[in-house]
Amino acid sequence: MDRAPAMDGRDGARPATALRGLHGQTVDALGARIVRGHYEPGSALAPERLEREFGISKTVLREALRVLAAKGLVDPRQKRGTIIRPRSSWSLLDADLLRWQGGEPDDAFLANLAEVRSIVEPAGARLAASRHTADDLMALGDALDAMGTAATDAGAVVEADLAFHRALLDAAHNELLSRMEVVIEAGLRARDQIVHSGESWPDSVPVHRAILDAVESGDGSAAASAVEALLEQASVDTAAVKPSKPASRQGASRQRASRQGTPQRGTTRLGTTRRKGTGRS
Repeated sequence: MDRAPAMDGRDGARPATALRGLHGQTVDALGARIVRGHYEPGSALAPERLEREFGISKTVLREALRVLAAKGLVDPRQKRGTIIRPRSSWSLLDADLLRWQGGEPDDAFLANLAEVRSIVEPAGARLAASRHTADDLMALGDALDAMGTAATDAGAVVEADLAFHRALLDAAHNELLSRMEVVIEAGLRARDQIVHSGESWPDSVPVHRAILDAVESGDGSAAASAVEALLEQASVDTAAVKPSKPASRQGASRQRASRQGTPQRGTTRLGTTRRKGTGRS
């Protein structure tokens, strides 16, 4: 009988939105290994070994590899087997790839996501200021209230933060921009889980409140500036609690190239710091 692949710390525990069932668990386990550099590009997977390790049938493994091939991670070749493809071939905006990378993020992954957020979210907030509806303001307000009442529940803080930023993109009423939430969510979830795993974390309610106030007042410039201030705080907070983790083998050269000429992040910290049991984020 097929059994589920082991989901250890390396391959990552799956959130509620992850793939499910034996087939999905196999996709998760192999996909996480590939994106985190467990296999070298160009190397061939050993199907018999994987079948034994995961306790799965040939059919389950074949279907899992078919999914990974569609995501650009592997390439089934006659007489050579299934080959790991280079990162340049991956569907990097695929929700599963973002989740697998975010479950064990290296510095290059976090930096790339921070850059995407700095491009997308201020522009989205500017549009939201002129296009929002009453329902949009209600969604933003509900998320802010949830953030304020989460107290020491780190999981609740993360979900409230995600809800706020999804609502902000939706308030721009641009369906393509709304689809960027998959990238924003990956970056937020990875960053929030790092920051809120510590003994204390920043009180982020005031800076989120500033965004909501600017959107509600219709001031696009203020909304964009408030988001930029939040992103500045996010960078500082993450650097304060996360020890530097080298980039994966495939990400190291990419990080060196992309970091050249990157401006140094500021050091101004917004808001106050709350300690578990006494504050909220």
